[in-house]
Amino acid sequence: MPRTPLVLVHGNPESAAIWGPLIGELGRADAIALSPPGFGIPAPSGFEPSMTAYRDWLASQLELFRAPVDLVGHDWGGIHVAVLAMSRPDLIRSWASDALGVFAPDYAWHARAQAWQQEGVGEASVQELWGGDLEKRLAVTSALGMTGRMAERVAAGMDPEMGRAVLTLLRSARQPAMVEAGQLLPSAAQRPGLALIAVDDFGRASGTLEQHEWAARRAGAKMAHLNGVGHWWPQETPAPVAEALRNFWAELPDSQEDPATGSQG
Repeated sequence: MPRTPLVLVHGNPESAAIWGPLIGELGRADAIALSPPGFGIPAPSGFEPSMTAYRDWLASQLELFRAPVDLVGHDWGGIHVAVLAMSRPDLIRSWASDALGVFAPDYAWHARAQAWQQEGVGEASVQELWGGDLEKRLAVTSALGMTGRMAERVAAGMDPEMGRAVLTLLRSARQPAMVEAGQLLPSAAQRPGLALIAVDDFGRASGTLEQHEWAARRAGAKMAHLNGVGHWWPQETPAPVAEALRNFWAELPDSQEDPATGSQG
């Protein structure tokens, strides 16, 4: 039986390069890493980088596959994955997200996001974060908590277009937009879901542990509490996440994967 396609979606301010360590841990050289327009790839002419537009973009990409996929998202990619699971379950076999807490009714955007959502203040922040040379961008990624190759890869991909996309995307997600989106979480239960909860994500950009758990229950998703795992896990701590994903996929009705090795049976 052919493997279910594996599709990965990254977040902000990342590029598809961040997935290399996780792909290696999973032994899935066939994985497809999609970059949301404006984040690592140019946006098409006329593309408006809003939550709705990214939902439709992701659906259009998944429609190209001949079979439903296993969909995994990190950071804003995790939000895109969850929104897709709520709206187009026909395109996926399963989904996994580390950002479900943003859909909780008491979620408040973190301070930097709230700055981006303000006219003028947001533009100044983007100019400061995305407008500098590589050395300045490396300082930004370091301040965000990234280290080593993760910081270098992300800094290399940060450009003014990404900054502009961030402003439009975050402004489309001003509250109560996330609360309203979260009302559809039960629709995501139409396909098996996994909440990847990074216990050591001290910044809590995508919500508290309680908010993640609330949203996971609403979405009918299993929960993987990942101790020792922080926000930048795709590069820094991919092994525990890879194990959680393999175990999750192995329990799916039509799974052919060995949870210990990730190999086909």
